[in-house]
Amino acid sequence: MSDTGLRKDATTVGSGAAIGMLGGLIGLGGAEFRLPLLIGLFRFPALEAVILNKAMSLIVVAAALPFRAQTVPFAQIAGHWEVIANLLAGSLIGAWAGAGWATRLRSETLYRVIAVLLLVIAAVLLFGHDASAGAPLLAGGLQMIAGVVAGFLIGVVASLMGVAGGELLIPTLILLFGADVKLAGSLSLAVSLPTMIVGFSRYSRDRSFSVLRREGRFVVLMAIGSIAGAFIGGQLLAIVPNWIVLPALAAILVISSVKVWRHR
Repeated sequence: MSDTGLRKDATTVGSGAAIGMLGGLIGLGGAEFRLPLLIGLFRFPALEAVILNKAMSLIVVAAALPFRAQTVPFAQIAGHWEVIANLLAGSLIGAWAGAGWATRLRSETLYRVIAVLLLVIAAVLLFGHDASAGAPLLAGGLQMIAGVVAGFLIGVVASLMGVAGGELLIPTLILLFGADVKLAGSLSLAVSLPTMIVGFSRYSRDRSFSVLRREGRFVVLMAIGSIAGAFIGGQLLAIVPNWIVLPALAAILVISSVKVWRHR
């Protein structure tokens, strides 16, 4: 391999590691940080960037679920199947709809939609990520309806950005269903995986999906870097306090939002 190829591979892995580390600091896969980088640094068009982000998110989430099994066993996750099913009832439809909308939007419009959603996620990080478990906000039928609606909206956002949706799912699971943060993290992965697969299958019908065949090596290298970085970020979490981490990461998302909005 040429020196240029080696430098490109090193940049890809290094970028993935930096993104994974940011995600690891807040217990996510880092896809919300990866997307602006795919658009800004690597110059992928908006829809191709979303599809690449979705592919890498799938790899990271599939790896994260068994990694967390020592802390939150699969049996405990399965014991909350009603919550998973409730959210999936909305998120699967939302993922299919969101991917369909993304493939029909003009590139400029999709850039601006992504920019606005980055701001939304920044706000959730600041005001929703520190939520603590308590009594569920709703119960019975109202809780089920709210779960389907929340799942639909999260599915749409996850497909439009190619993310797993954990940044929105975790606060929803804590506030709406009263789950503790560790359980919420694993339940969000259990909801995210089928949701992403549905969105991914919808994207496979668009010609932009060919970017995965063309950039297969890039996807694998960045995903490897992201998984390694997420591990490092998880270790740093015990050192760096939340009052520094969350505002800093939110600021990164706001800056990324401005750059994506202005992207041409």
